[in-house]
Amino acid sequence: MIVEEKTAAPATPGAAAASREIGAGDNLCQFVTCRVGHEEFALDVLSVQEINRMVEITRVPKAPFFVEGVINLRGRIIPVLDLRRRFGLPVAERTNESRIVVILVRQRMVGLIVDEVVEVLRIPKSTVEPPPSVGSSAGAEFTQGVGRIGDRLLIVLDLNRLLLPGEQAALDAATRQR
Repeated sequence: MIVEEKTAAPATPGAAAASREIGAGDNLCQFVTCRVGHEEFALDVLSVQEINRMVEITRVPKAPFFVEGVINLRGRIIPVLDLRRRFGLPVAERTNESRIVVILVRQRMVGLIVDEVVEVLRIPKSTVEPPPSVGSSAGAEFTQGVGRIGDRLLIVLDLNRLLLPGEQAALDAATRQR
């Protein structure tokens, strides 16, 4: 699968003229978009280090429930989080489209298991709104905002919230035991 970069079409007809005026100096957000369950999530492209096919994951005793385990990535031990578990979604069989997205969060590399990486996308910052205050969609407490692209909604993840401080300490302790 090739991940290609796209610039989103404007959400409204009035935005079409504004979209034509967007230049290199304008406020654009760039995201790697991926699917987890039926939802589409956006990760800040600057946090994404690489995207890998699924590899063997070594389980770690006493790790938080959503930690699948660790992988050896060119000599570095990287913890891997299952976003389905983290978001309270049912476990699903991994497919050829499943990926481990390696991100840098709080100066630590972490892998995120997603069902599919969709694309790299640039959208105007003005199309990203604060998260709604109500609702219980998957990953709502980890949401930084919602991007609107036509009829599509992208849930922009706040990567710093994926691991709460206590969970980070538990993960650190579990991975040090390896």
